[in-house]
Amino acid sequence: MQAHVSIILPVHNAEPWLDECLRSVLQQDFEGTMELSVFNDASKDKSGAIIEKWRVKLEDSGVHVIIGGHDSPSPRGVGYSKNQAVAQSSGSYLCFLDSDDVMMPQRVRLQHQAAVQHPSSIVGCQVRRDPPNSTERYTRWINQLTPEQLLTQVFTANGPTVIMPTWFCSRAWFSHVGPFDEGGQGVPEDLLFFYEHLRKGGGVIRVDQSLLLYRYHPRAATHSVLETTVWTHRVRFLEEQALPRWAAFTIWNAGKQGRRLYRSLTAASQRKVVAFCDVDENKIRKGFYCHEDSQERPKPRIPILHFRAARPPFVICVKLDLTGGAFEDNLRSLHLQEGQDFLHFS
Repeated sequence: MQAHVSIILPVHNAEPWLDECLRSVLQQDFEGTMELSVFNDASKDKSGAIIEKWRVKLEDSGVHVIIGGHDSPSPRGVGYSKNQAVAQSSGSYLCFLDSDDVMMPQRVRLQHQAAVQHPSSIVGCQVRRDPPNSTERYTRWINQLTPEQLLTQVFTANGPTVIMPTWFCSRAWFSHVGPFDEGGQGVPEDLLFFYEHLRKGGGVIRVDQSLLLYRYHPRAATHSVLETTVWTHRVRFLEEQALPRWAAFTIWNAGKQGRRLYRSLTAASQRKVVAFCDVDENKIRKGFYCHEDSQERPKPRIPILHFRAARPPFVICVKLDLTGGAFEDNLRSLHLQEGQDFLHFS
């Protein structure tokens, strides 16, 4: 009998958190049929025994449990594990869960409701961070993006506008977009999947309730992905999805990040940059930025303007929520429309 929802749970050395995680599966108030698909990726701790212990409790309460895995010397990675957990499951909908996180009892019910109404969307939710004071800016961003920003702020360094441990979608849509990249450590598999999802016209929806306790600890796999790897993927995605619709644009930030973006662009995209803009009088007084490494002769000299003198559209390389509201006030004062007149890249 096919389940309505499969909970997809990759596990690698998750002993400290697994009890709490699996208890949260048992406590779901969803009325439909649910199965748990676990893939144990070469755990060397007691994860396997904890999964077996909970299998009994879950099966007793009507949740079918599928356990896959391998015990090679080294793990195959998160992308591989998620793909295997999806492949061995059968539910019409997929609910992704990380082994160190905890679901609120209404998570599956509320996200399933939303996913039924939005069959080609990834459905996320708001989160509560643990410990509460870790990554405060990031957590605010996750929880406060407007429905429009879920689609316009997909180019920032923060990555997917709904975070992977909150993802819920139909199996049919997952199969259309996926699978996850299986390159292993150092590959931002959720970001690459999210980009592919957007390329295929997928929507992004967030249930505006905190349905997940989202744990932060330095051991998390997230920390193994190099910033330069992510940067390269982001620039490519910006050039593919956003820049083609603009004949010319301004980079907002004449400092390090703005210049780095300019240097990372293809020559064709560089030619579209008509100016940098900034608030820093010293940078503006310089008058222009000269791209020394350029193959072009004469070397491009890009004007540096005060932001009030610059023309949209803007690609903004200023980090949000860092200047006590000063940058946001400046941007608001121009009365521009996000997505059309400007995009955030930082």
